[in-house]
Amino acid sequence: MKKSRFTDEQIIGFLKQAEAGMPIKELCRSGGFSDATFYKWRAKYVGMEASDASKLRDLESENAKLKRFLAEAHSFRQDTPKNAPHGAFFIATIKTTIKFDRQARAL
Repeated sequence: MKKSRFTDEQIIGFLKQAEAGMPIKELCRSGGFSDATFYKWRAKYVGMEASDASKLRDLESENAKLKRFLAEAHSFRQDTPKNAPHGAFFIATIKTTIKFDRQARAL
């Protein structure tokens, strides 16, 4: 996915300016983004504060990691013979990876 030029905090700042009464056309022109982008942001970040946006970003990145693990597990499962005990290995691998990931975040 393409990375945004604006941080979540900047986006929320633009949305707060619009709520304060600044015309959307003028806000988009001064910020350098389209009306469609503004409305997409408004749908995604409605009612959020900056701290909420950082939590959302963390959850989205964790979700992406879990999706990658699942995709790897499916490819691993397809590559192994039918009689191999792959289920227990998969669960142990994910638990270990999540454990190390949480320890790394704690540091």
